[in-house]
Amino acid sequence: MDEASSIVAMSEQDRRISAVVAVEESRLRNFIRRRVPNPADAEDIVQEVFYELVEANRLLMPIEHVTGWLFRVARNRIIDLFRKKKPEPFSDAAIRDEEDELLRIEDLLPSPDAGPEAQYARNVLLDELEFALSELPDEQREVFVAHELEGRSFKELSAETGVSINTLLSRKRYAVLQLREHLRKVYDEFTKK
Repeated sequence: MDEASSIVAMSEQDRRISAVVAVEESRLRNFIRRRVPNPADAEDIVQEVFYELVEANRLLMPIEHVTGWLFRVARNRIIDLFRKKKPEPFSDAAIRDEEDELLRIEDLLPSPDAGPEAQYARNVLLDELEFALSELPDEQREVFVAHELEGRSFKELSAETGVSINTLLSRKRYAVLQLREHLRKVYDEFTKK
């Protein structure tokens, strides 16, 4: 291959890469930001993924499904990031189980010592739970947090707020339905293979 055709081929590769970046960058960035709490780390991963795409093209490695490849590389980089980080202790928020024993939310999550995949799953679940709670209307969130996380009774909440027990029950029910729907999407994403 002479120098002129090599330059033309490289220029064509650059155009293809630019087109992929233009189409996929926003989705990929959002995907990573939902899983990586630190914005600087998330941006580093975005840059690493696109760097690997450029390198794969330069080395003439065939990539059949570019979108799938990008997201697979992103997942791998996220797992690498969590391998490097030390686990952070979770708050002492607690709930009661069916036997009325106090369980910390910590007990319901994957162990931080179970490896990088478990740490990644744990962080994603915590982030998604926090996000799902923040998306609830204030009245629903307050009832859910007070009853489930603080262990307060509906009778106590009713006396404190002046809102009927039935209304509080209804608010919590809607909160649970919305949280369940949001977290089901996260579960489905984790179980997709």
